[in-house]
Amino acid sequence: MNNIVFGQYYPSSSIVHRLDARVKLLLAIAYIITIFFVEDYVVYAGMFLFVLAVALIARIPLKILFRTVRTIVVLILITAVINLFFTKGETLWWSWKFIKIYREGVERAIKLALRLILLMLFPSLLTLTTTPMELTDAIESLLSPLKLIKVPVHAIALIMSIALRMIPILVEETNKIMLAQKARGASFDTGGALKKAKAMIPVLVPLFVGAFRRADELALAMDARCYSSVQKRTKYKVMKLHLRDAVAAVVCLAVFSVAFLNKYLFPFDEMILSLFA
Repeated sequence: MNNIVFGQYYPSSSIVHRLDARVKLLLAIAYIITIFFVEDYVVYAGMFLFVLAVALIARIPLKILFRTVRTIVVLILITAVINLFFTKGETLWWSWKFIKIYREGVERAIKLALRLILLMLFPSLLTLTTTPMELTDAIESLLSPLKLIKVPVHAIALIMSIALRMIPILVEETNKIMLAQKARGASFDTGGALKKAKAMIPVLVPLFVGAFRRADELALAMDARCYSSVQKRTKYKVMKLHLRDAVAAVVCLAVFSVAFLNKYLFPFDEMILSLFA
């Protein structure tokens, strides 16, 4: 459970931390869209190096960043196996009795695994370099045009911020409950999958009770302070765009555009193979 990084903030004074939260959020969305257009291994490698460069500039330890990947290992394996055995193709790669694996299935499994890894890394950088309050203000600012049609933008942003902030809190609470259960003789690592699932029941019950208790306490605290999302509220920190935000946006969009150029104009893998042909 300690491997969950998404939703946690890593304090630092780097230039990435000082970027406008709205710019970072929009760039994260653009990055996610771009990843779905990546086709060649060269571009996958380039995007991976780009993420590493951003992490180094942000002074985020790579060990912390790569913990995100460990949380989706099971999903990556399931996705890879499904595409490996159920993707048909023209070139047979390996066969045994009724099991046939095609080269197209191997390539698809590898590319989908790389895509899932990259989809987790950059959004994790967003939460590691942006506080939940900054994310709330960014979401509210970006959704502000919806106020014209009476959409409760501030309430939506507040709900998303609280949900994001509760992720590390619930992880910490889960760790405490599991340690308490282990001290009483419980075992979570032995036996089959069914036994491990049953062993988690004594953890889930107090976890849900604690989550509802925290939600009730938070609601009472907000009510005691006369908090209201309906009235027009002022901001202690007014969000302003700076030159560094424009430079970061241009650099990131230039990197993202390479994926679209690769897909529609210059297939890098074919170009490289033609050089060695």
